[in-house]
Formats: sequence, structure tokens, C-alpha cells
Amino acid sequence: MTSTPKTSFKEDLAGIKEAQALAGSASAPFAAEIDRLAVNPSLRIVPTVWRGLTGLLDADPGDCRTPEPGEELILVWKSPHDGRIHTEAALPDDLLALKIVVEETDPLDAAREADVPVAIIDNAVRLAVSRGILLSPPSRIRRPESFQSAGTGEQLLSAGVFTLQWHITQECDLNCLHCYDRSNRRSVGLAEGLRILDQMRDFCQSHFVRGQVSFSGGNPLLHPDFTALYRAAAHLGLATAILGNPTSPQRLAELTAIQMPAYFQVSLEGLEAHNDRMRGTGHFRRTLDFLDIMREQGVPSEVMLTLTRENLDQVLPLGEVLRHRTGSFTFNRLALFGAGAELALPGKEDYAAFLADYLAAMRENHVLSLKDSLFNIALEKENLELFDGCAGYGCGAAFNFVALLPDGEVHACRKFPSPIGTINDETLTSLYHSRIATSYREGSSACKGCALRAVCRGCPAVTAGFGGDPLTDRDPFCFRR
Repeated sequence: MTSTPKTSFKEDLAGIKEAQALAGSASAPFAAEIDRLAVNPSLRIVPTVWRGLTGLLDADPGDCRTPEPGEELILVWKSPHDGRIHTEAALPDDLLALKIVVEETDPLDAAREADVPVAIIDNAVRLAVSRGILLSPPSRIRRPESFQSAGTGEQLLSAGVFTLQWHITQECDLNCLHCYDRSNRRSVGLAEGLRILDQMRDFCQSHFVRGQVSFSGGNPLLHPDFTALYRAAAHLGLATAILGNPTSPQRLAELTAIQMPAYFQVSLEGLEAHNDRMRGTGHFRRTLDFLDIMREQGVPSEVMLTLTRENLDQVLPLGEVLRHRTGSFTFNRLALFGAGAELALPGKEDYAAFLADYLAAMRENHVLSLKDSLFNIALEKENLELFDGCAGYGCGAAFNFVALLPDGEVHACRKFPSPIGTINDETLTSLYHSRIATSYREGSSACKGCALRAVCRGCPAVTAGFGGDPLTDRDPFCFRR
């Protein structure tokens, strides 16, 4: 039987209101002024001996409700996001996040002590930051101020997510005619892969960004340790994505039980006859069936097409086929490397006309998505709102993503040879901040005076494929005057 507390609930209510006044008078906290995770200085913790008091704070004077006896901690703080005062009963995750920061505990140590994946600890801290209970320094994945221009917002300078596009194997069950790399590289070993994932988490923690591992190949599902690597990434609190080929419903369910991927990307190269000539007999139907399976299992799906002269007129008809089958359908222009060097891209004028047709089709078919940054030229011509470009920040090569090959080579972008070093000899942090990686982030010097620089800079892979220098030459398809 619970005894009635000696303190009246009105005294506890008064204590909460006093904390609200103190939090309200505190200076607005600014995350930019700190260099590590910190407790919001406006935060007040009010212990009470009555439960449910927050529901009575704004009650009418005649309200006769009485709270239940029981100890509760009430958190009161001024949000750094909107300046409002928040008053909530503390949740276990709130107290965990505060304990981690106040005691300066390494989340990995806390996870080992509690025998839980560190993702649980990281998620508690991340939630506390999103609510404003904790303050985090701003992302250290940031472009120079010179990228700012009229019509482009502050959000385009700073990335909140960093992606490792990890090609864990060259093994593939297809033999696509446009494949840009059939080199004989060893697959990453399990122990080596686990060390790489630890590095990825360390990089993201030190740069105050969320991390995503996009597993690719070859076909990453053919790697003998794919499930172990996928589980390890999830346990480290890293978001996951899969860029692969269709698999069985059972294998898909096994992976989603570990962690739902941000998306599972598959590829189609046009309508059935053309696609199967490029990717193998029966591939088109298998992929459509797999998209249906993903929809049934609630897995976010994306379809990618490699654009060539031959399939240009099949993109929009394929979009109609995919209209109710996937969440997103988009394309990249062919990079003229590997087997792809034997194929051809459309002419510049044909491509510009195609972009305009694609934008018009998007008004009726919402599965069509934007990726190629040159869309911004077409949008500008029509006085329409610009989009954020290929990787969300114009070209994101060596900015909000890098590509890691199975043998440890790190490239600014996988679509063309752009090595910035090897993770076998250096850390991801030192590679990211290297001179060559910085050059790729800057993009072509030919784009420096362009008002669309923050959301475009063309495609360096296409530039390199045509024999140009991606650091000094303009995308050969750029039609902005």
C-alpha cells in the first residue's frame, strides 16, 4: 500500500514552476559555442514525490484531479531549437544520456558494462540532443563559406550524415555490359571489416554526424560474412543501406530483423528486352518480383538506372512500370570506364531536352526522383525551386561520402578512378582531411563563379570519362550560359 507523501502536490507543482522561470531566464544555449557534448545549461531537474504533475501545470483553478503518490524526476529546459520551455517527466533514456555526458563515460565502455550494443547508448544520446536536453557541436562535415550563394541555404554547407559506400566484394552474379570495374580485388575479411566499422563510428563521433554504411559490390550479399558485417554496423549505431541484386524473401527478412535498411537499391537499365540484354535474361522480371517482395515486407526500395544513348527514350516508360512498385526511381549518367567505355552517352542537346521532359513527367509520376545535379540548370531556366543536387550537396564526392573498395582503396567516388589513399595505411579521418580529398570536395575550378555551385558542379565521373580533369574542367554536358 502506498502512503501519502508529507509534501503536498501543490508544493511540488510550485517547484516545477520555479524551475520553468529559471529556465526561461537562462541565456539561449548555442551549440556552436561548444566543442563536445554538453548538458543544456538551462536544464533543471526537479525531484517530486507525486507522479503525473506535468498534466496539471496548465489546469484550470477548479480542476479537482489529484496526482498519484510516487517519486518522479521532472526535466525543465529551454530548447536550443525554438527557445520554448519544455517540461517533461524524465525517461530512462534521458537519465542514461545525462549520465554518459556528465560522467564523461565512453559509450563503448557503457555498452560493454551493460552488455548491450553501443547503438542503444548512442540512440539515447542522439535523442537527448534532438530534444535539446543535451547540446552537440555542429557537424564538422562542412563546406567553406565560399560555397554559399544566392538561392542556396545554410543547410547545403553542413552535412548531418556521412556515408561510407563500402564495396565489400567484387563477386557478382551478373555480368553487366556497362560494368565500370571488373578488376580482380580480394574481398574484405571479417576481422578487417570489423576494424573498418569501428573506424567509421569513430569518424562520425568525432565529426558530430550520423553514419551510414551503404553495402555494395559486386553484389554484397555474396560476401560470406555479409550478415555479420551488417549486424556489426547496426550494433555500432550506423544506419545501413544495401546496393545489391534481388534476393530471397527469407534472406531479406533475416536482414530486416537485424535492422531495417534506409533503402535497398536495385538496378534496371530500361524496359525488359534492353535491360535483359544489359544484365542477363530474366533479370527484369526477377527485379520487379523482388520490388513487390520489398513492398510486402515494408522495406524502402530504390531503383537506379545508368543512362546511355540507347536507353534514353526508355526512362520515362520504365518510370510508368515502376510507378507503384518502388519509392524512388532515378538515374546516373554512364561513366565511360571499364566495360562502360564501349557504350555511348546521348548528345548534349538531347540530354538537356530529356531533363526538361523528365521534370514535366515528375508532375504526374511521383516515383521519378532527381539525382543528376544538372537538373538544377533546367529548374533554373523554368524559374522553379532548385534541389539539393546529386548527393544532397551538389556533388558529394569526398564531402558527405567516400567509396571504400574491398582491398582498402578509398576513392572520392566509385564511378571513376579517384583514389585518395588506402585505409590499410591511414585512418579514415586522415584520408578525409588529406590534400587530394580536399581538392575533390572543392570540385572543378571551372565552376567557382557559378551561382549554382553549391547544388551542382556537374559530375566529375562524366568529365573524367570524356578525358577531362574533374578538378579544372567543366562537365561536358553543362548547358548553363
